[in-house]
Amino acid sequence: MKKSKYTGLNRLVKSDALQIIINTVYDGTFKEFWDDWKWIFSFSKRYRGIIIFYTIVGIFGSSLSLGAAYVSKTLINIIVGKEIDKIWILLGTMIGMTVFSLVSSSISSRIFTRISIYVNNDIQAEIFDKIIDARWKELSEYPSGDLLNRFNGDVGTISGNAIGWIPNLIVNIYTFIATFIVLFRTDHTMAWIAFLSAPFLLAMSRYIMRKMKEYRKRVLELNSKMMSFEVETFYNFDTIKSFGIFSYYSKRLRMWQKKFKEFNLDYNKFEIKSKILLTLVSTLVSLVAFGYCLYRLWHGQIQYGDMTFFLQQRSSLSARFNGLVGTIPGMLNSAVSAHRIRELVDLPREEHDEKAYEEMKKIADKGLTVKLTDVSFGYSGNNDKKVYDNADFRAAPGEIVAVLSPSGGGKTTLMRLLLGMLNPDIGSVTLTGCDGKSVPINADLRKFFAYVPQGNTILSGTIAENMKTVREDVTDEEIIEALKTACAYDFVEELKDGINGKLGERGRGISEGQAQRISIARAVLRNSPILLLDEATSALDIDTEEMVLKNIIKRHPNKTIIISTHRPSALKLCQRIYRIVDGGIKETDISEAEQLMWRYADLTENNAPKRREVAIPEMPLSPKEEKDIMPNDTNEGWWNI
Repeated sequence: MKKSKYTGLNRLVKSDALQIIINTVYDGTFKEFWDDWKWIFSFSKRYRGIIIFYTIVGIFGSSLSLGAAYVSKTLINIIVGKEIDKIWILLGTMIGMTVFSLVSSSISSRIFTRISIYVNNDIQAEIFDKIIDARWKELSEYPSGDLLNRFNGDVGTISGNAIGWIPNLIVNIYTFIATFIVLFRTDHTMAWIAFLSAPFLLAMSRYIMRKMKEYRKRVLELNSKMMSFEVETFYNFDTIKSFGIFSYYSKRLRMWQKKFKEFNLDYNKFEIKSKILLTLVSTLVSLVAFGYCLYRLWHGQIQYGDMTFFLQQRSSLSARFNGLVGTIPGMLNSAVSAHRIRELVDLPREEHDEKAYEEMKKIADKGLTVKLTDVSFGYSGNNDKKVYDNADFRAAPGEIVAVLSPSGGGKTTLMRLLLGMLNPDIGSVTLTGCDGKSVPINADLRKFFAYVPQGNTILSGTIAENMKTVREDVTDEEIIEALKTACAYDFVEELKDGINGKLGERGRGISEGQAQRISIARAVLRNSPILLLDEATSALDIDTEEMVLKNIIKRHPNKTIIISTHRPSALKLCQRIYRIVDGGIKETDISEAEQLMWRYADLTENNAPKRREVAIPEMPLSPKEEKDIMPNDTNEGWWNI
């Protein structure tokens, strides 16, 4: 590990956190540090009155503690001197100050906790809203785990400092100065012993704490790896059972346990050695102070109560000094966390147009047409890697429109463009009403879409709760009607509690096909004029798939349905079929589409010709399609998105 180079006064303290702050001054990045802290303070402005009160209570409580210690000293001297006439007054005073100190510290703790929760909630709520409203393209660059870590860990780090840093700093400074002054006025030498022992103890403990931090970091990393192994194992439990590979995972578990045991035992050994060393050093300093007090007590220069007071306040002075220095790592950690959160807050926002939504809402029941006009788009911004180049697409009310392409061909990108999650580099994506008026797609117009993505999207809870995520005020009758439309009510009705039957995580308790039908029913229940089915019928049999699509059109004749599929059976229900190829979206007929789909199957499955008795005339593929569906492709050429 590279050794830190300490500069300035930090050569005495040797704090890595303080050195980082010093370096920000030298390299010109201190402004970023200050901007991060200004952002933190922006959340505590509304609570500044309570924060001031919290600071005053802290100072008052610290003064009471110091006063109680002085009264305790006097009380001990009275008892030793047998001055009985004064004992009741001082004893009453001490009890009163102690009770008041306890009350004030309790109030202070309560205030601090309440404000911390408020600030934490404010920050989390703002971050959550900003994440939800961030543009998908920029947000997708952050892994889900990183977003969760920032949303929970970083917010928790700064929420306490947002209100506690300044009050704690002021209280620590006040207590340190007040304690030193009281000691200095009582005994100059004892005050300097207490003052100089604080940095000495800090310097000794910093080295040990730094080493312990390194150990602790490695322990946490090992814990994370072990937890990842456990999560992955239980998540893929079905696969492990089906392959019968328990012994392999059992060996891996024991391997991780062995590493965990060995490293934790080493860490524990270092902790023991460190505590012994710190205790010896602390005891040595205490013996020096104790010896000095004992010398003065022996010669009658102080009383026993004075000696107790000196030793107690020496420890208090060291603790306050450590508290002052300890605020620096807290500042740094909070600034780092604030910077990480601000990265999310500063992400580009989605475009909104509430006025356009209200205007289109008036005619949405009659159906909406969605269009792509001369759209060019690329994720990297590189013209050589465009997903679309001058592409056109149209789907009108009452139509089922199919979209075909090989895996990675751009079907999911098309869905995201239609939803306004991605913005085209060139061209436009619009919604057009029955009156012929068109408006550019934006986040508010997404309310006119119902989207069923690939995969299992069922949440844990009852079927009714899953359905109500898209419409909270929906009735049971409407839920049942939507389930019937998606051919799902036949099996839901047989469940023990019907629509109130509980499902496990990812729909555990029902099949994939049943989960897809519930997802489709949920989208139908939303009752949006445009329905996007992204391989949403892949787990259904052909008859059920056909029945679902027919039901939707029959019961919602003005709905615009866009479906991506790899099954020829769905194509006969479509009024229009598009083929994504070479950056364009070209309309094709059902005959050519079926030929194309069988052609892909022939190239990806060696036994495909045996499945058909009638030869299908071959249709030429583009170079990109040939590349996408070669047998060595990891996606195996299926029409997955």
